[in-house]
Amino acid sequence: METTFVALVAYAVFSLTGWLTLVVLAATHDGAVPSPAQLQVMPRGWDSAASILGCASTIVVLWIAVGMARREFSEYLALNWPTRDEVMAALMITIILWLGEIVFRSPTAPSASLHLPFSGIGELLILFVATCVAAPIMEEFTFRGFMFRGWSESFLGPIATIVLTAAIWAAIHAQYDWWGRCWIFVSGIALGHFRWRSNSTWLAVIVHSGMNFFLFLTMRFA
Repeated sequence: METTFVALVAYAVFSLTGWLTLVVLAATHDGAVPSPAQLQVMPRGWDSAASILGCASTIVVLWIAVGMARREFSEYLALNWPTRDEVMAALMITIILWLGEIVFRSPTAPSASLHLPFSGIGELLILFVATCVAAPIMEEFTFRGFMFRGWSESFLGPIATIVLTAAIWAAIHAQYDWWGRCWIFVSGIALGHFRWRSNSTWLAVIVHSGMNFFLFLTMRFA
């Protein structure tokens, strides 16, 4: 229950931090507090910056919670550096899963590539940091680090925890269609397995970052 409560608080802080960041950026730029409708059409760079700050605030929440439990942050989240063989094996498995997703994709399923407005190299750089660095670290610290540690030591056990965290991880990616969420769920199963077998959340971060980097390369920029 404590793990679940902290995870919900972290999610709320992530959302609130992102929203406040957009409000401050818009108010600074336009001199007025934006309406909810205006927040939906913010520049891509602002949205990426809000995501980065949201990720940072989420990790702070986890750090405070672990500290209040008088535990070592790196030990509790299994921030152990993986071996080269573990990294290579995990990446190979991920590539095989990705090829399977391409092969079995329904012809009627929409493409996974995204079309994003792009107005300069600065926005592209911020988007890269948000997508390939900040998001993988925050999500893996939360799901395969904090939540896995707490839930796997409960009645759920490691296997049920891997499935549950993967399902929740897929559900929160509301920007994707059902096919995309299914792929995210399968990816979450793989990431949870990597975390469990290697006892390294950093391994999950590396693989997650690699997946996002591939998606970043397939994005189409206007």
